[in-house]
Amino acid sequence: MRKLLNVVLALLAMTFVACGGDDPIPEPTPTPTPENQENKLYPDELYPAVDGRVVLSYVTYYGSAVPDVKYMTHINYAFAELVVEDGVYQSFKLQGKESRFKQIVDLKKKKPTLKILISFTHGSSNSKYTAENPFGGFSDMAKSDVGRKKFAQDCLDFCKKWGIDGIDLDWEFPGMSWSSDVKYDRQVDVENYTLLVKQLRETLGNNYLLTYAGYVFDAQNTSDGGRRYIDVKAVDPYVDWVNIMTYNMTSEAHSALSNPKLWVDCKRAVKHYTEKGIAPSKLVLGVPFFGWGDVTWTYKKIIGLDKTKYKFDNWDSASSVPYVTEIATGKRLCAYDNPKSIVMKGDFARGSGLKGMMSWEYDQDDAKLTLNKAMWQATMKK
Repeated sequence: MRKLLNVVLALLAMTFVACGGDDPIPEPTPTPTPENQENKLYPDELYPAVDGRVVLSYVTYYGSAVPDVKYMTHINYAFAELVVEDGVYQSFKLQGKESRFKQIVDLKKKKPTLKILISFTHGSSNSKYTAENPFGGFSDMAKSDVGRKKFAQDCLDFCKKWGIDGIDLDWEFPGMSWSSDVKYDRQVDVENYTLLVKQLRETLGNNYLLTYAGYVFDAQNTSDGGRRYIDVKAVDPYVDWVNIMTYNMTSEAHSALSNPKLWVDCKRAVKHYTEKGIAPSKLVLGVPFFGWGDVTWTYKKIIGLDKTKYKFDNWDSASSVPYVTEIATGKRLCAYDNPKSIVMKGDFARGSGLKGMMSWEYDQDDAKLTLNKAMWQATMKK
């Protein structure tokens, strides 16, 4: 009897619809997932570029992806390195294959407004390198007027040869090094960095861009009577802008937007520059496309983690960044950036009059270019 009743009801429903009755009640809209909610932070259609704003990605020699240029205004190609022998600057060379660099330069044909800069790493090449004879690199090159002038002229010749748009210095940092293989001199590096930047501007003129990767603090005195980092006020007259490395700041939340409990965050880093007299319009906020903490994972690795073992949509409301935990132990493994945190940083950057945002680095994004799109939208929103 139940089967017969079901058949009758079905036939009546079909007749009602076929005779022009009301449309069937639609299926309820599913509750958006966190990913869908993030996508609603901005429209699918890209905002048009706003003149003067910068969306910059570092693109590496070891990367394999050909960047989608609609998501960026500038590319810093990483890297070129110095050749220093017996403390004397000889030349510089591209890291990796020249064909990779050409591949990136050719993107200007697709987007003529795209600007490409060659970025110089703080590491260096030395044909006579041994464990007892560390790399000389920037410190040795910048010590002499001859070295600075030769390097600057080599940069100009390189820009002309390849038809690129400028130079980015990634000397991390004068008066110190993250590697025992790179020489530094706390007594003179900071001052010589300023002289180097001044020489580059004089040689390059105003037709080429000159930028640098900046620390979250100004130059500081050291216990041995020297200095380290960059004198941001001294170099300011010669550079177009600074790419502030607002990541790897703390292991707890390495790119925190604002958290007074941490020793530094994005907002305080920007404030440090502006308090030194640097115009907000010459500041570009750094965004990591990787997580950092107890582990270092790219964004594409993070979102591909086994969801039965890891949870990666945790939200640190104090720092305005997401983080990854291990489900079995609850251990916090790394903080990272996602569309939500990037949009929040974009709101801060635009509201503070910053020039834009930059990422390290393009290839660490997922296949959908989720972070690249978020950074464009966050920067270009009016």
